[in-house]
Parts: sequence; structure tokens; C-alpha cells
Amino acid sequence: MPLTTPANNPLSRKLEQFERLLNIMDQLREQCPWDRKQTLESLRHLTIEETFELADAIADGNLHEIKKEIGDILLHIVFYARIGQEKDAFDIADVIDALCEKLIHRHPHIYGDVKVADEEEVKQNWEKLKLKEGSRSVLSGVPRSLPAMTKATRIQDKARGVGFDWERPEQVWEKVQEEIAELKSEVDAKATKEKIEDELGDVLFSLINYARFLDIDPELALERTNKKFIHRFQYLEQGAEQDGRKLQDMTLAEMDAYWNRAKKIDG
Repeated sequence: MPLTTPANNPLSRKLEQFERLLNIMDQLREQCPWDRKQTLESLRHLTIEETFELADAIADGNLHEIKKEIGDILLHIVFYARIGQEKDAFDIADVIDALCEKLIHRHPHIYGDVKVADEEEVKQNWEKLKLKEGSRSVLSGVPRSLPAMTKATRIQDKARGVGFDWERPEQVWEKVQEEIAELKSEVDAKATKEKIEDELGDVLFSLINYARFLDIDPELALERTNKKFIHRFQYLEQGAEQDGRKLQDMTLAEMDAYWNRAKKIDG
């Protein structure tokens, strides 16, 4: 069916390109041996991989790569919808319609007469509406397969949405110090590995909570440190190689000399 949106309307191009994508998906599903073979299950790990590639692009601030990775994820969404259509379960129109209805219902301050003061009230209303819709728990929407750090952040965000949270950053920092002291106590007492693991988990959870109060994404913060370490270690490797030395034959103090030079370069 031809689109009736005026050609000079920016929405027209968006609709045309989305229709083009749906048509390409139909052709690939019908004609390409690889695309015909895929199932919901076989695409799952690929979707996870594409999501992490998008996360990498965002962390790098690379807008060109972000555009490409969003496209890859959009392809997967359209692919899942096509498979759902084949199963007579849902199609892309059903997916979009359900999403639109959810967004309207979850934003009564926009589409209704509810008044909100700030972002925090919006988040609180969102969680309350989810419970009214039948969610058994505020935390039921946190995917089980999320990486632990991201999962901890989402758990804390959702608990905050219903008022279960600290009031001030200072309180959270005190909790961090308390958990570190408990970890050290177990280590000093030569406790079991399981007990020390429990206490270390408490330290990490409290640090993630503190990061949230500082409005810092702990995942991005750790990734920055990962990249910084990689850069400095590779400088150490290259410097040692240029000097005709092998890391395994060097003392820690000798390696530190290269490391400290890398730190100065990083600023």
C-alpha cells in the first residue's frame, strides 16, 4: 500500500525506510538459506552480542558506530517479529501497538491528568503502575541474564522507585566503609571462601549504590579503567620489547618504571 504522508514531511522518509526494511526482511526470510534457518533461540546470543557492541560504541562516544549498531539491533527486532508472524503469534504491528499502549499508560502525566514534580516521581509512578498491571514484584522486570553489575544497578533503581533507598550520599558511603570493614574482618579471620565471597559481594553492591548517588554509571566507570589499564600495559609491553627485554625476566620495580611513564602520557 503506498504511503500517503507528504513527501516533504520528515516522517515520510522514516516510514518509507521502515517499510523498505520490512520488505527486505521478508525477502531474506523467504530466499536466503541462512535467514530461513534462524529461530528465536538461534538469534538470542547474536542479539546479546549486538547489544554489547552498541554498549561499546556508546562508551567510546562513536556516533557513526552507534548508528550502525542500532541498525543491527533493529534488524533483530524485525527478525523476531517476522518469526512471530510465521507462528501466528504476533507481527511487527502488534509489537509497536503494544509498546505505544504501554508508553501511554505509563505516562499519565503526559496523556492523563496526573501531576509530577520531577523525574523521580515519574520513576515512582512507573513502578507503581507496573505493580497494578500484575507484576508480582518491583524487581520482576530485572532480566536474570543481565551482567551482575548492570543487574545490581537496575535492582537499586527499581527499589528506589518505591521509596526503598538511602536519603543522602553520606549514608551510602558509611555503608561502603562498613562493608569493607566486614570484608577485611573475614579475610583476617581466614574465613571460608564462600563467606569472603559474600562480603566482597556486599562491598561491590554498596559501591554500585554509591555510584548511583553520585550519578555515575559504574559500568562505564569500570570500562574506562579497563581501557586505561590496557593502554598502559600495552605501553609497558611495547617499551620492554623496544629495549630488547621480556616481561617475565623483569622485576616488578622495572615494569613499574614503564608503567609510570605511561601514566604521565595519560595525564
